[in-house]
Amino acid sequence: MDTTGTLDEALERLHNSGPERLGRLTNHAPMAVEALAARGQTRSVHRWLDLYARKLEEFPSRVEPVTDDSWSSALGDPRRAADWIGYFEREVAERPWREVLTQWWPRLLPGMYGGSTHPVIRVGHAVRMLLSGEITEPRLAELAHGLGYWAARHRPVADLGPLPGADSAAAALEMVPPIAMQDGGFSARLDRVRTLPVWAAAVTEPSDAYYRLAELVRAATHRYATHGHGEETMLVHAATAPNAVLRTLPALPHALWLSSLRAAWTASAAVTAMYVPASPVAYAPPGTFTPEEVFERALAHGDEHVIKLTDTALDVGDEPALAAALRSMELSAPLG
Repeated sequence: MDTTGTLDEALERLHNSGPERLGRLTNHAPMAVEALAARGQTRSVHRWLDLYARKLEEFPSRVEPVTDDSWSSALGDPRRAADWIGYFEREVAERPWREVLTQWWPRLLPGMYGGSTHPVIRVGHAVRMLLSGEITEPRLAELAHGLGYWAARHRPVADLGPLPGADSAAAALEMVPPIAMQDGGFSARLDRVRTLPVWAAAVTEPSDAYYRLAELVRAATHRYATHGHGEETMLVHAATAPNAVLRTLPALPHALWLSSLRAAWTASAAVTAMYVPASPVAYAPPGTFTPEEVFERALAHGDEHVIKLTDTALDVGDEPALAAALRSMELSAPLG
């Protein structure tokens, strides 16, 4: 992780902006700059941010402070984003950040589907940053912004009917039925998800939950290479949302790992149901590249979802995952 101060400078710059723009589109910059720093591209952080700046909006207005007594009434209210961020800024200033995360993770986890799963992804990037480098005020503030955004966009799913599943994550994703009408935005499509295959339901040990979650991230990343054309942006989240949960597990008590696995599966499978194409297509990458070369290509492309999927692909680390990252560059419009 960056030790030059560049990442902290970028985060301070970004914390003057809101978590969304146009009332519905997520600010991806904090996640992308953390990925750049984590992958050794700190020198490019501000240059990339200059290109992305046109997508930023001012920080929203506050409505009323969130308190320990009133938080439940503000949960899931996007108008209260600034109030929630302020609440968590106070929390991480007064208590150890892991303690705050542990208290709020089980409260927020059932609603990880709001904001197209971006809030939990932002938290996952913030936690990786705190676990792997120096704990600074801008990095703690970034965790507060992520948690606050998640609380404001908290959105549970309805009780889902179980369908016959499969032993492997890849096979279970293959069995996910598409929703009947694949149109409209994320929230409207999510309302149409009624059933999902059962997967990993028999897992009872936290260590097994960790490895099964890693399996899910790998399967969803691989699958993007052949299915990403269904929706090149939204299907990224079938991999990046569970990977955000996976990155967070080491900061959480083992008692929270099983529920985290189940929520991550629901998110990945639901996104699959909402955007899966009618049929897969074979994909052969345009050459053989090292992980570093693939990430350099993602940076040159510039799209925030491409950067984040490539970051996840490097976590997976095998050739099919790198192929998925290269496929995302072909499908997505470059930034700039």
